[in-house]
Amino acid sequence: MDNQDTHILVCDDEIDVREMLQEYLSKRGYRVSAASGGEELRAIISAEAVDVMIMDINMPKEDGLAILRSLRPENTTPVIMLTAAGDVVDRIIGLEMGADDYLGKPVDLRELEARIKAILRRGAIAEPASVANDSDGARFGDYTLNNEAAKLLAPDGSEVQLTAMEYRLLKVFADNKGRVLNRDQLLEQAHDRSWDPFDRSIDIRISRLRRKLESNPEKPEIIRTVRGIGYLYDPK
Repeated sequence: MDNQDTHILVCDDEIDVREMLQEYLSKRGYRVSAASGGEELRAIISAEAVDVMIMDINMPKEDGLAILRSLRPENTTPVIMLTAAGDVVDRIIGLEMGADDYLGKPVDLRELEARIKAILRRGAIAEPASVANDSDGARFGDYTLNNEAAKLLAPDGSEVQLTAMEYRLLKVFADNKGRVLNRDQLLEQAHDRSWDPFDRSIDIRISRLRRKLESNPEKPEIIRTVRGIGYLYDPK
């Protein structure tokens, strides 16, 4: 996807931040819309398609976490959350709610663009060129990962909503069935960027997947924990 074909939505209550991000990304060739809060954001996404949303967590009236909670799981547009530097709690909550990535403030503009490009690369897995060898898709218990459509299907054929990162994780597990993968390997293969010191983000994503796949997420049988090593996909 060319930059000019990519629509980015920036949501931040601080006008200086909005204008800075909008100006920088526009100069980089992206089409950028801006919102000062949840009401304006919802108006934009209801009127046109958005490829990536950049959303501040700390906003008055309705903060970024509340907005994200209201959007998921129906809206699966990738979201990058902007957080206070070192605020791990907000990062964890955001990831649990379905955020795809996070970046601390003050924002490094070049790093922000790198995160956007990484998300867009992950989104490209839905293209036909990325179809897996198993055309029927991988089985996760009673669920099927349809690689051609890049969807997770429930037993009744309905689609289970996934974020781009959740889909990518399932794809990595499907490609490594029966093999134990540690966090670094999962980050490298699924997150499309180098090792992240906040590697517990993988644990949060897997916890979300278990709630969608497992009959008892507290005693997982499909994506199992191998204590002290990592995770194992056990096809059923």
